[in-house]
Amino acid sequence: MSGAVGGGGGSSCLGAAAAASCSSAGSPYTAAAGGGAGIAGRLPARVLEHVFSYLEMSDLMRCSLVCWHWNNILADENSEVWRSLCTRSLSDEALRSDILCNLPTYKGKLKAFQHALSSHDCSRNVYVKKNGFTLHRNPIAQSTDGARGKIGFSEGRHAWEIWWEGPLGTVAVIGIATKRAAMQCQGYVALLGSDDQSWGWNLVDNNLLHNGEVNGNFPQCNNAPKYQVGAGVVSACHSYPHQIGERIRVILDMDDKTLAFERGFEFLGVAFRGLPKACLFPAVSAVYGNTEVTMVYLGKPLDG
Repeated sequence: MSGAVGGGGGSSCLGAAAAASCSSAGSPYTAAAGGGAGIAGRLPARVLEHVFSYLEMSDLMRCSLVCWHWNNILADENSEVWRSLCTRSLSDEALRSDILCNLPTYKGKLKAFQHALSSHDCSRNVYVKKNGFTLHRNPIAQSTDGARGKIGFSEGRHAWEIWWEGPLGTVAVIGIATKRAAMQCQGYVALLGSDDQSWGWNLVDNNLLHNGEVNGNFPQCNNAPKYQVGAGVVSACHSYPHQIGERIRVILDMDDKTLAFERGFEFLGVAFRGLPKACLFPAVSAVYGNTEVTMVYLGKPLDG
């Protein structure tokens, strides 16, 4: 999963290069990685936890490679080390709210923050709120505005949740995009999927979009209901109602090159296949004024 993470503002790609940065042959940490020999392996756990509690995520990820002793101490994702870093890094609002309710560990919450929507890789008409996870679109006429996640993926399996607060408007798209995909355009359009650099699901009309074309309806079931804008949503293949704010899970599999979606406990199916071998970022685009979209990275999806 996630290795050393770059700065909070920009976007980077999580893949082989990121893993190599933590375990390159020239790293001073690899010399002791084979076991617990030396002073590092004999320091008491309580002392190490106290020292680790002052470090940042990138330092802790490197420390986990020093020896088995250090790795075991950092393996507890709810330890004082991760709690301390979590309270330093995340806003009180995010920790008090239910935004991170599906992430039971402090380390998981930190990873979610590091993968959140970027305040520096988005349209000028949107901003990320103080909680660090929610995108707010300003009421700008005749503009479609989007944002990418801070970190993209070139390998592995990844899942994240997205939910809308407030009306969807005429177009509300969730999906993935390369670094080259535009995050703003004139008019009210489905920005994600408007070119060959992005793939999107328009929640308003249930269309799948890529390269400026509609790739069919989604989910692929008979008479799949649409979101009821301003009122609630209806489950894709059932009749029970859901309110705006329901979490949609996005599942990106860079090994199988697929993008799939879930709603609640319902797997909606694979939306896109044959994704390119590229760095792909979580992305959203919106048109409704003052609408808010939240994204929370979950990590590796659970099978079954």
